[in-house]
Amino acid sequence: MTDKLNPGDLFPSLKLYFLNGDSLIIPEGLDSPMTLALFYRGHW
Repeated sequence: MTDKLNPGDLFPSLKLYFLNGDSLIIPEGLDSPMTLALFYRGHW
């Protein structure tokens, strides 16, 4: 994704994979339309 989001833009569909094999598609898989997503890569 090279384009930045602007206020009012819809978040693009993104599939996240968890270590246990489960996955979540955001924003479709979230319970609330008002959600804050924080991505943290951890300590390398």
